[in-house]
Formats: sequence, C-alpha cells, structure tokens
Amino acid sequence: MIAESLLRYMNEMLRQTPLSFFRYAYDTFPWQSQLSGLVGPRGVGKSTMLRQYILQYKNDDKFLYVSADHIYFSDHSLATLADDFVLEGGTHLIIDEIHKYKGWSRELKQIYDIYPALKVTFSGSSVLDILKGEADLSRRAVVVTMQGMSFREYLEFDHNIRLPRLTVEQILDHTLTIDPGFHPMSYFRDYLSSGYYPFHKIDNFDVRMQQIVSQTTESDIPLFAGMNAATGRKLKQMLYVISRLAPYKPNFENLSTELGVSKNNVPDYLAYLEKGGMIGMLRDDTRGMRSLGKVEKVYIDNPTLMTVLADNVPDIGNLRETFFYNQTRVVLPVSSSKESDFRIDTHTFEVGGAGKGKRQLAGVSDGWVVRDNIETGFDRFLPLWEFGLLY
Repeated sequence: MIAESLLRYMNEMLRQTPLSFFRYAYDTFPWQSQLSGLVGPRGVGKSTMLRQYILQYKNDDKFLYVSADHIYFSDHSLATLADDFVLEGGTHLIIDEIHKYKGWSRELKQIYDIYPALKVTFSGSSVLDILKGEADLSRRAVVVTMQGMSFREYLEFDHNIRLPRLTVEQILDHTLTIDPGFHPMSYFRDYLSSGYYPFHKIDNFDVRMQQIVSQTTESDIPLFAGMNAATGRKLKQMLYVISRLAPYKPNFENLSTELGVSKNNVPDYLAYLEKGGMIGMLRDDTRGMRSLGKVEKVYIDNPTLMTVLADNVPDIGNLRETFFYNQTRVVLPVSSSKESDFRIDTHTFEVGGAGKGKRQLAGVSDGWVVRDNIETGFDRFLPLWEFGLLY
C-alpha cells in the first residue's frame, strides 16, 4: 500500500503546477520509454515539466510522483515502493531529484529488470552521470538534458508573444518576418538580466540565484565527485574568479596559484563546473571532435548567471558573446574560430554591437556579423536576438 504521506505530497505538488507554459523539451521527451531521465542545471524547470505530464495524462494511467529526498525514504527504498506501486496497478513512476537518493542507479536497474511494463521517469542534476553510478544504466535509460529558457520561450512565458523556432540557416537567409508593432530590443535586455530561469518572477531573485550557485558548487558537484566541503568551496571560489575574467583563455597555472589548488586538479574542476551549468567551455574543432578539442575560451554558462555574478553590471561585449554561445550550443556543435569569435559548421560568426563591421571577417568566405541592437538582418549582418529563437 502506498503511504498516505506520499500521495498527499504528490497531490499538493500537482496543485501548485501550472499548465499555461511548457518548456521546449516537453514535446520531444521520450515519455513512453521504459526508463527515461531528465537532467539539467538547477532551476531550469525539470520538476515542473515532470508534473505537467502527470496532469496531462493522469486520467489515462496510474501515476505516482515522488521526490527522492522525501522523508519517506529515510526508512524505505525505491525498489520497495516500486513493488507496492505495481501491485496496486501503477503504470508510471516519476522520481524527482534522483541524485539525492543514495544507490539510485542500482535500484533503478533493479526496477527496470523486474518490471518491464512499468514506465519510470527520473530527474536529476546535470552533474548526474548514468555511466558512473553503481550500475551502468547507459543501455537502459534514455536521458535528455534540458537547458534554461531561450529568448523565444521567455517571450511566450512572460509576454504571451509567440515566435517560430528558427534554424541557423533560416536566420542566415533572413526568413523571419516580425509584426511592425513588435520591437524585440524592448524585451531583450530584461531577458539577458534574468529571463534564462523560469523562476525569475519571484521575489528575491538574486538570493535564489546565489542559492543555486552555492548548492551546485558546494553540494551537487562534491556529492558526485567525492569531494570534501573544502574542495566544494574552492569550486565556488573558482567560479567567482572566472566570472571576473570570462570569456578568457584558461591559464591552469594562474588559476591554481590564485585558488591554492594543484594545477593538475584545475581541468577536472572546470569540467565539473561545466557539467553543473555554471560555465561553458568553447573548444576548437580538433579533427572535427569539438567535444574533445582544446579549450580556447571559458564563459559563464548563461547571460543571467553572468549578470548576477557581476552584481548586475556585466560587460556588454562579453554578455553578447555569452548569449550567442549559450543559445546556439543547444542545437548545434559550436567551436572557436581562428579568424573570429565562433564557428558553426562552415559558418564563421563575429559578435558585436550595432556598429560592428566586417573588417575582421575579411578573407572569410562564409563569414557573418552578428549585431546587437538591430531588429532585422540584411546582407551579411544578423540580429543577435534572433539566435534566441533556436529552441
């Protein structure tokens, strides 16, 4: 029998869940897979998306939504809960924040193997690695990574303005036609400062952002990497050091000296900060393997986090580059450019303000200038804000 406390918790959380807006990942998420996972940085709306699915289909099947840090699991296991749920005819088990449950991968494997008809969906930190748990779930789980809100999503979520999703090629072809009364720049600055996170409308937004930084660097990452509390604080310190410099080419020796850590540990710390959604690392396209290429620049992960870490006065040039990289990397591999800022497939992009010219792209056959503070594109000039319509 399912504990009454779990049912009350589920019903209360569902009561608080809105159905007015759905994140970009909702329609393509593999809901009907036997084992599916939704991972991503803190605060991007993973829990809300899971509960929205239950509200959409709860009359068709029997669902149970639990959080892995519920007090129920202090003396009960996930496996036992699954046993009871299946005996009562349950069909869909939704487990939120699976990373807070010790032995999560072993028990998910057990549930998967014993109950092939049970659909299990879990959410977890972006640091979660299904290959490194106690049981390898790589051949069983379909895992989707969700990022924060795009500018397109922000316009719909905050202002009920619906624009189509574009491809990079459509942006290059200047295919978008906007209503004469719509002026994107009046919304774009607000998006950059706070719109990446769906909770940006709450009071004390800056406080919540600082909590996300602390929880990611001092709790989530150390938990998975087996770090102690002191190392977690070093990660947080590293993030603030990077925020003063980004985007910049990493110097491992300088970072190790400033932080008082071994130079050999710096690459691992940077990798964990990237997985945690705190930074983004732009690599070259060595042998076409962008994910394995040499790190050319380190960015703060997104413009909103960059703004908060800069006490709301970020460098505008760095903010533009951060936005471009943050939005484009969701849909396509992005690498550094030897001639300019970024390279996507055969295209080279130089990012700048409204007066940015083509001088730096001289001799580049497929070069494009991405300008801030312009509404529409022409010739080889593209509006920066349109790259917020990619997802």
